[in-house]
Amino acid sequence: MKNNELSILCIDDEEMIRMMISDFLEDSGYTVFTAENGLSGLELLRENHPDLILVDLMMPEMDGLEFLSRAVKESPDTPIIVISGTGAIQDVVEAVRRGAWDYLSKPIQDLVVLEHVVNKALEKALLTRENEAYRKDLEEKVRERTLALEKTLWDTVSALSSMTDKRDPYTSGHQKRVSILAKALGEKMGLSGDTVEGIRIAGLLHDIGKIYVPAEFLAKPARLEYEEMEIMKKHAFMGYDILINIDFPWPVAEIVYQHHERIDGSGYPRNLEDSDILPEAKIIAIVDVFEAMSSHRPYRPSLNPEIALREIVENRGKFYSQNCADAFIELFQENSFDTDEFFK
Repeated sequence: MKNNELSILCIDDEEMIRMMISDFLEDSGYTVFTAENGLSGLELLRENHPDLILVDLMMPEMDGLEFLSRAVKESPDTPIIVISGTGAIQDVVEAVRRGAWDYLSKPIQDLVVLEHVVNKALEKALLTRENEAYRKDLEEKVRERTLALEKTLWDTVSALSSMTDKRDPYTSGHQKRVSILAKALGEKMGLSGDTVEGIRIAGLLHDIGKIYVPAEFLAKPARLEYEEMEIMKKHAFMGYDILINIDFPWPVAEIVYQHHERIDGSGYPRNLEDSDILPEAKIIAIVDVFEAMSSHRPYRPSLNPEIALREIVENRGKFYSQNCADAFIELFQENSFDTDEFFK
């Protein structure tokens, strides 16, 4: 950057020193603003946003140390060089402590030294600003890329979820409602936002494996026979098989694989027991049962949500995780959602 594109604020109560410094720096190509004390210096700082500041320590109205403290807060990236004739080492230490970049003693015998110090400070400041600009630009690109990837992910999830609804219109909306309930339960249990997000996605996809189940089984107006039910049970594995090759940042495929497991080992397809079941799958298991019982099915009308809740109450600690069930019961009792509206 050329010198004539840079500006310097010189603050000193001695007019002769202000004129000497400003004339020299202007001859070197800098734009120079001058002020006779810290108070007027702050006004010029706010109005002109100089690239560098030279400030005396001993001044009326507002001395250099007070100016330093306030200027550093208002413009932390602007280098400030203290010029003073006090000769006290404690002043140097205090000036640096308050944010000064460098320190020069009066009288300045050789203005070339001043120019050297000014140039070095500006070079360092400009490099810092360039790095900061690069960092911000990189962060913005990362943010944009992250948003694009998140959109792609959600487009994929939505497409997969809608496939199941189209395949099984009698339970259309089931996965969406399970997702909403599972998210609410995860939040109720105090899980991290990232974990809850994974649960929400798993809820939207937990029945994706049903696209491999014969349509006549899904729409049958009577309970399935044993052989038909055994085929239906395969949807948990088929869902896992579909999702395992998608690079989710959460164990979505495994959650889907486990959402019909029960903590006493009586679930399917692998008869997993309590400690082998993911916490996220335990949450999906509860809300899946509750939503399924509370919604219409081809072989029966919807049941009252109170009846569905009774299933959770009576089997907590047996089929369903005690902690998850207790939290779900509290969620239901708090009337956190309108069940009539929810199951429309």
